[in-house]
Amino acid sequence: MAHYLVRAYPDHTKLPALKDLIQDGEVAKLEPYGQELDQALRRARLDPNTGQAVWEEEDHCIPPLKAEREEVLDTFFEDYELEEVDPGAGWAEIEALPSLWWDPIEAAETNVKPDMAED
Repeated sequence: MAHYLVRAYPDHTKLPALKDLIQDGEVAKLEPYGQELDQALRRARLDPNTGQAVWEEEDHCIPPLKAEREEVLDTFFEDYELEEVDPGAGWAEIEALPSLWWDPIEAAETNVKPDMAED
């Protein structure tokens, strides 16, 4: 098992559909990796300098994220960069970045900064 810091360019036109899949529990149902992918995507960040979505994910596949990409990720992201990291190190590196799911218009309307992460 390895942990990776994943960077990929999101298709912003499709992110609302991914958010719905996550919130409806559809990603979590995927076996055997659904729970891990669900939690990773809920905590995903957006790097404002590059426009990339960034998250840490535990993976068992060779090549890394093979099943996740085929079933879910390739529909919503492209041009992946993977960096093997110690567990938790990726999250520590990106914790200051804004949530991938943060919507400034929604936040202004509700006076809340949404984050799908369940802490």
